[in-house]
Amino acid sequence: MGLHRAADGTLAGLGLSMLALSGLTLHWQNEWGQSFKALESSQVLEHRLQESAAQLERHHLKPAGKPGQLVPTSSDRLIFMPPPPAPPQASAALPLASLSWDPAASGY
Repeated sequence: MGLHRAADGTLAGLGLSMLALSGLTLHWQNEWGQSFKALESSQVLEHRLQESAAQLERHHLKPAGKPGQLVPTSSDRLIFMPPPPAPPQASAALPLASLSWDPAASGY
């Protein structure tokens, strides 16, 4: 009789653990599916961003393909700007001789 009770308890425990594992498997599959949907949507957004950048690049490079719209220049039309003034020099760093190189106290 004790053997039958132990077998029944074992089977009941195994059945409950199988139900728990099945529930966890379904939960993890659902989480994976949601993560995969998020990955796909981010890939679509990345593709759209690349397309938009390419369209903007084509739009801004279009005038370069039409040389008649560009203004010719010559050396007499150039404007020469004086270089900016040099920034003031920072104070010189402390020389290494001014640092104290005393040995560390015992225990440190």
